[in-house]
Amino acid sequence: MKPPRLAAGAALSLLLLNAFGEQFYQTKTPYQPQQTSASYEAPPQGYHAIHTQLLARHGSRGLSSMKTDLALYKLWQMADKEGALTPLGTQLGADILQMMKANALLGYGVAGIGKPGYGNETMQGVAEHQQLAERMIRRLPELFRDAPGGPASPPRRIVLVTSGKDRAVDSGDYFAGALMARQPNLQPLIIRPPSKAPRAETIHDSRPAGTDRFLLYFHKLSARQDLVADRGDPLYGTYQASQAYQAWAKSDELSKREAVVLAQPQVAAAARSAMERLFTPAFIAGLDQGRYRAANSGTYSYISADGKFTNKLTGDGDTVIQSSVDAAQALYELYAAAADMRVELQADFAAYMPAPQAAVFAATEDAIAFYTKGPGIRENGDVNYRMAQTLLDDFFSEVDAVAKGDLSHAAKLRFAHAEIVIPMAAILGLRGMSEQLPRATAYSYENSPWRGAAVAPMAANIQWDVYTNGQRTLLRMLYNEKETDFKPACDHAKVAPGSHFYDYARLRSCYNIAN
Repeated sequence: MKPPRLAAGAALSLLLLNAFGEQFYQTKTPYQPQQTSASYEAPPQGYHAIHTQLLARHGSRGLSSMKTDLALYKLWQMADKEGALTPLGTQLGADILQMMKANALLGYGVAGIGKPGYGNETMQGVAEHQQLAERMIRRLPELFRDAPGGPASPPRRIVLVTSGKDRAVDSGDYFAGALMARQPNLQPLIIRPPSKAPRAETIHDSRPAGTDRFLLYFHKLSARQDLVADRGDPLYGTYQASQAYQAWAKSDELSKREAVVLAQPQVAAAARSAMERLFTPAFIAGLDQGRYRAANSGTYSYISADGKFTNKLTGDGDTVIQSSVDAAQALYELYAAAADMRVELQADFAAYMPAPQAAVFAATEDAIAFYTKGPGIRENGDVNYRMAQTLLDDFFSEVDAVAKGDLSHAAKLRFAHAEIVIPMAAILGLRGMSEQLPRATAYSYENSPWRGAAVAPMAANIQWDVYTNGQRTLLRMLYNEKETDFKPACDHAKVAPGSHFYDYARLRSCYNIAN
């Protein structure tokens, strides 16, 4: 069945239901594997798994900070004071407060969460990584069975690195914990290597072992923390690529393009439809005419049920709602976040954001993400994903070592963010995830296959499984656990037409990886 469409003339079409039977969460979509392992192609006869790699986004999380929820609550208070709420709108205030409290206390009492509050993984996110680890070990039982070594073979390491951000670190810990729960003798094999840092840097205290910002946080390398001035430093190119990307992210051109996306007629119409269910027409008109304005200001304290933890938070006032589109966007963000907080949150934000309106704001989010994080504008070249080259090189470097007989690493596991997974998919040239658009063509669902829900749902992951017969090395890629082809130009490296196994030497040559 074809997905329903918006009214005639609208540029955006609706998406099909996701794996949960619900709609329109985009990069906030809860994770589901996209293929069952029982349906995977069997390796060619005589080959066995010898190595695996993973890049994973952190699992489902709450809101990253007290911004849109507080700003929307302030707007709700204004409407409440003026008697401008509908019966449905009257319910909204309590549900926003419930979300604010759930996020302020998020992670409290959960083993492994060091600092409760906004930005943490939810229980859903914890489970996503635990289950991902369990499926990996079930998929490659011999690899993990043999990793501890024996009388004739030394133990093989499982290398674990993260961006250093709490939710990525926690994802790695929960993933590793699930591996060890299934096979306890893996515990001594898991290592967190020293962090990469510019070679001119002498103090690495801010870079705990297992942290690698250049590999897994390259979109935000800063002069204060990551400056690389020496052109001969191997990290120089990554630092420069990060600066170029950040310049684009702050550019007037990108701001204007985002404004054009938000100014589309269907966005205003969807915003009005969503807001009319909550506020009176006079209040909405006043908001759009500038008579009402709400910012995320104020201080709120939250106490855990056992009374042992208090979190006091103050809004910074930087997030401002001054139009019905702003309000609807904020509501959409809470609707999407609620999908990742099913254990912690009982409020049903789908009641406030019906599917037709959610579809419009999902498409709007995809359009903005396509330009800010995705493959972007053709005339801009590779500015959106050039910084991922160091990560691509790292993947190939691990396989290089195995192909040359260095079996010290059984696996390398990396935990990061959507801003890392998305450019990695682009630099790999994956179908539906890397196609750019010319500057003169505005992104829409009609002219681009790029979708945030497919490229970077919560716990999005790229896995490379390496196989050998003792003479030849083969490689298979899984994207969100679905067998996935490398870029079309590398089809000649497949061991057979239609296969998902690639001759590694040919694949490496196809990507022009330097020796």
